[in-house]
Parts: sequence; structure tokens; C-alpha cells
Amino acid sequence: MVDSTIETAAVAIVGLFALNLAGKALLHVYKTFLRPGKNLKKLGKWAVITGATDGIGKAYALALAKKGISIVLISRTEAKLQDVKKEIEEKKYEGVEVSYVVCDYSKFDKAAQAKVEKAIKPLDVGVLVNNVGVSYRYPMYFHELTDDEVQNLMTMNIDSTVWMTRMVLPGMLEKKSGAIVNISSASALYTLPGLAEYSGSKGFIEKFSRAINAEYSSKGVTCQCQAPFYVATKLAKMRKSLMVPTATEFVSLAIKWVGYSADCVVSPFLLHAFQGWVMDILPEFILTPQIMSMHMATRKRGQKKDALKAAEKKD
Repeated sequence: MVDSTIETAAVAIVGLFALNLAGKALLHVYKTFLRPGKNLKKLGKWAVITGATDGIGKAYALALAKKGISIVLISRTEAKLQDVKKEIEEKKYEGVEVSYVVCDYSKFDKAAQAKVEKAIKPLDVGVLVNNVGVSYRYPMYFHELTDDEVQNLMTMNIDSTVWMTRMVLPGMLEKKSGAIVNISSASALYTLPGLAEYSGSKGFIEKFSRAINAEYSSKGVTCQCQAPFYVATKLAKMRKSLMVPTATEFVSLAIKWVGYSADCVVSPFLLHAFQGWVMDILPEFILTPQIMSMHMATRKRGQKKDALKAAEKKD
């Protein structure tokens, strides 16, 4: 009798879990494929994109230009900025202008901030994509990072988003329209030993986005944190697979979520979202050691590569 009751309860729990997962999946499919995307062109003529020459930043630049929005590209390498500018201009989208600002966000001091602000302040900015960021070379214990690596990560991952948001907000509030998109990471949502500072910086972006959205969505300005798992970019150092979309594939879905104030923290790629739902079920005492083990294995491989490079230099 007791065994039968336990079995019935177990079946009920599994059924509820499956039903909950199915409901989330259906809602996600609706929001990605059936719900109409916002007309982002109505928010303003210009979109400003940081880290715009590679990966998700470049993909957003191309996708927003296709929607008829003029683009300000910001990154540190002028040659790459010129290449992306040329690539967009060759599409000959009607009314779309492209400009760029050379900025190294690892050195985003007052002078660099003033340079960027001078370039974008006169513009009717409707969309800001805070994409620039950096991670570890490979998972490490926090004490193994150099002081420069620690400082650069904070400056690029936190300072850039805070100050860029502060620059565009007054203009968006004046016209009561605008969308801020902060590219974070699923690492913001879990405990990530081996990537402590990176995870912490992305966690800041998640909380910052939630609060900014709560403060300003009623005034016509939304702030959304997009938190993907792995995307096939230079930063992630991952190849495309079923669970790892290209930056273009990711943005083609992610852009449909922009501007919806109710969707503040999102994983636009369905399989990423599914992965997150499953991970949310696992207790931390199981999940965190698994992540630690995976990261330490990656750390070991990274150390071996460093040792080989050092040996080659000596030879």
C-alpha cells in the first residue's frame, strides 16, 4: 500500500514537471515565432552597438540595419569597424546610415567616455545593445588571474554597460521611447566556480537590467538582459552545434524579444531556455560540483596549452 502511494506520488510529480516544461516551451515558441516583434524603427533612427565587429554585436548590427535602423558601431579595431561599415553599406538599405567610434572598452576612462558621448549625444538613439565583454582565457581560480585581467574584466563587463546606459537614457526619456539590450550570459544565473569574476560581472548585468527596466519601462524605455548559454563566437571559442547556435542564428531569434518590458531576463534560443529549465530543477549541491568538475577539466587543458607555448618560445 505504501509502495503504491509512493509510486503514484512519483508519477504525479513527473507529470507535473513534464506539464510545466511543456507549458514553458509553448510560451517560448509563441513569444519567439508567433508574437509580432516590436517595430524598433519607431523607437528612434539610430542603434548604438558596443563590441560590434564580431559575434553577437556584429549580428545585431546587421539585423537592425536590415530593419531600416541606422547604426553606430563601437569597438577597438578601426579596420574591423570599417569592414562591418562597408558590409552594411553594400546592402543599400534605404535611409540607413552607418558610423563608427573607435573605443577600447578595457580602458573606458573619462576621456574615452567623453569621446563616445560626444559621438552619440546628438543622435536620436532608439536602441542600445551593450554587447562588449571579455571572459577568462580558460577557467581559473580567482587568485590565478593577473591584476590587469581582473581590472579589464570589470571595466569591460560592468563599466561599459553602466556608462553607456547612462549616456543614452536622457535622450530616450525625453522622447519616452527606447530599448536597451544588455547581453549577459547564463553564467549570471548559476554558481560558476572557475569563472567567479566573469559570472559575478554577468550577475551584475542581470540585476542592473531588472532594476533599470523596473524604473523606466513605465516611461517608455525598456531594459532587457539576454542570457544565452554557449554561442559560436570568438569569445566562447565554441563550434556550432545543436545546442550552440551561430551569432546570426541567435540574434535572428533574440531580436524578436527586444522591447517587451515583461520579458526582462530571457534566453531567446529555445534549446538554451530548455537547458536552463532543467538546470533550475537540480539542487545546487548537485549542480555546482558538476560545473566545478567540468571547468577544472577545461582549466587543465588550458594549462597544458600554456606550457606548450612557453616551451616553444624557449626553443
